[in-house]
Amino acid sequence: MKIVVTGGAGFIGSAVVRNIINNTNDEVVNVDKLTYAGNLDSLKDVAQNLRYTFEKVDICNRIELDRVFSKHKPDAVMHLAAESHVDRSIDEPTTFIETNIVGTYILLEATRSYWMKLNDELKGSFLFHHISTDEVYGDLDGTQDLFNEETSYKPSSPYSASKASSDHLVRAWQRTYGLPIIVTNCSNNYGPYHFPEKLIPLMILNALAGKPLPVYGDGLQIRDWLFVEDHARALYKVLTEGRRGETYNIGGYSEKANIEVVRYICTLLEDLAPNRPDGVTRYIDLITYVKDRLGHDARYAINATKIYSELGWKPEETFESGISKTITWYLDNKIWWSRVLDGSYNL
Repeated sequence: MKIVVTGGAGFIGSAVVRNIINNTNDEVVNVDKLTYAGNLDSLKDVAQNLRYTFEKVDICNRIELDRVFSKHKPDAVMHLAAESHVDRSIDEPTTFIETNIVGTYILLEATRSYWMKLNDELKGSFLFHHISTDEVYGDLDGTQDLFNEETSYKPSSPYSASKASSDHLVRAWQRTYGLPIIVTNCSNNYGPYHFPEKLIPLMILNALAGKPLPVYGDGLQIRDWLFVEDHARALYKVLTEGRRGETYNIGGYSEKANIEVVRYICTLLEDLAPNRPDGVTRYIDLITYVKDRLGHDARYAINATKIYSELGWKPEETFESGISKTITWYLDNKIWWSRVLDGSYNL
């Protein structure tokens, strides 16, 4: 196949691109605007591969999208391009509305226009795979409940509301126009090449710099953690083996409270980076509780039974093995994150 991957320079998108290039014979056209979180350094290992092409294009630019479709003639689209940071969406929601809602609409229309011109065989095999988040479901009420594919949407933040909107648009384009689609909703990703504004890389890099480790509220908010390379494998499996029109929830079966995650990172760093910064006796002493985030959801957790039973996917990494690999990667790849921090972003 030839696959257009939007947002392929982002955290999850780059993992998807690397997985496809390294483990299949498919071609990838990476469509990315290169916002602050888009980083082509994450794709250096595959950038020279003849099956990889990069197009610097904003999904809000219909003319450029039409050009990409006309030039590359893809067999599928994997739509990952999105603004994704909850705190940023609270401070400035406009960009989230523009990219996640308007951008998805424009991409859907460009895709539909291209798809309608295909012959019957190509039209029947084409697929638009929309990658979303479990945050669209809102807050879990009980400790035993899990999000499944039938859970009602109840987004809490501007970010999750914008992603919920994009999910509804994708499903509407199937219902109204017949566009072949699949939707996936995933739990919290972590792993190599993660932009430092998110919890796990922020804690790792702050600890290594001897800076405070800010934890919202009491730190008891629970998330289901999914290693990004496991997610990339799942997304490709859904694209190639999933049933059209279906939704698949992808989770790591690794529920942890935020404070538990931070403490575990500190514990691992004692062994993996024993030469602590000046003035730091223990990494765990850097933990600092700060005012809770507005509208902070208490718990997310995914029931991934459907993708496991239908497609045979399950995560290969436990949280313990995945977080150890993640910390080791950051320790071994200072050049990557130093180049990120040398830009406009400040921890």
